[in-house]
Amino acid sequence: MQNYHEPIRHLKYLRQSLSQDNEAIGFFISAGCPLSVALPEDKWPLIPDVKNLTIHINDFFKGNDKYLLLLDVLKEAKKDIENIEDILSFLRSLLLVSKGGSVRGLTENELLDLERDICSEIVAKLDVELPDQETPYHRLCKWMGSIDRKVAVELFTTNYDLLMEQALEDSEVPYFDGFVGSRRSFFDLRAVEDALIPIHWSRLWKIHGSINWYQETEKDKEGRDVKKVYRSSEIKKDASHLIYPSHLKYEESRKMPYLALIDQLSRFVRKKSSLLILSGYSFNDGHLNDTIINALKANPTGMVLGLMFGTYELRDDKGELIKNKEGELVDRYPEAYRLANSRHNLNIWTYDKAIIGTNIGLWSDAKTDEDEPDIRNFIHRSDADSDGKFNTLIKLGDFSEFTSFLKKIIGSEKDGKDV
Repeated sequence: MQNYHEPIRHLKYLRQSLSQDNEAIGFFISAGCPLSVALPEDKWPLIPDVKNLTIHINDFFKGNDKYLLLLDVLKEAKKDIENIEDILSFLRSLLLVSKGGSVRGLTENELLDLERDICSEIVAKLDVELPDQETPYHRLCKWMGSIDRKVAVELFTTNYDLLMEQALEDSEVPYFDGFVGSRRSFFDLRAVEDALIPIHWSRLWKIHGSINWYQETEKDKEGRDVKKVYRSSEIKKDASHLIYPSHLKYEESRKMPYLALIDQLSRFVRKKSSLLILSGYSFNDGHLNDTIINALKANPTGMVLGLMFGTYELRDDKGELIKNKEGELVDRYPEAYRLANSRHNLNIWTYDKAIIGTNIGLWSDAKTDEDEPDIRNFIHRSDADSDGKFNTLIKLGDFSEFTSFLKKIIGSEKDGKDV
């Protein structure tokens, strides 16, 4: 028997939850979000997704024999050469065992050069600006700054770009990202872990680093080499950029941002009645998934809502469902569905289906509700399929659509009712 979820009821509940000023509300901004920024067709996307960024990097280094050797080693290890994050992670794992020598035909210095050159090209590709102040990022920031909150909004992102910073500053929304100082800002672990920050400042936690973070080796009082992380106000072309889509334990890892920010994500989800909304995230990072799920297990009052781009199953360019060799429909986000099917407080919304409270169902036809025109604007109808049937669609998995939903909330009372 087919289950259904009533869209107006759930959209109302989401609006009410987002209208609270005294609950922990957070957003997880991931790789799919820059794709929502509208641009002329010949200039879109502003920033490529991981797959297309990898295509660019592989093409850029196709004449580099050492890079090609690295890809060959990756293939032998049955690693994914079409994911730049996997490539960087594997390269760094080789670095750990290459000290003073070589591994798989690559010396330590060659690996260091490859890491620097890859990160530099990533930085060059991601060093872009939002085209205007009407983007989805700006709509999110305007919502954040719309009311005084008793609990700060927290933004988590795995993206290395500076789009979120640009939008926050354009909108004059004060924020703290873990760094303090102005000349050469340094990471303040105590301020992060002990929450020693003004409440009216939003938080921006860049879990995988940033194109304006860099690492330097300095001497301590005893003359030993220590590595420290700094943030610059401008992109440093020849710096040791700190972007780390890997889960390796770095030297002095507790003083490095990565584990501190992963801990911050866990602490946030564990807060009483917390709500974390995921946008542009495909659940392909096992370490982040574990962090979120373990925190949800420890906090039954917490809620994570994954807003997923596209339909529940994969479709072709004509909108027809895709089947595998066994004739079965192909899930678009299988790991997200697997996790949501066993966690009552992880909900997943795709365009045509949702998993809510571990129950999967289609979005039902919207019941008449003349008092909620703003809500009804976010309930769509699909084109007719081959049988002449229509589906109800909720497209908040499109970051642009979701931030338009946030824009409609601005000016509402905290109980979620329009004024």
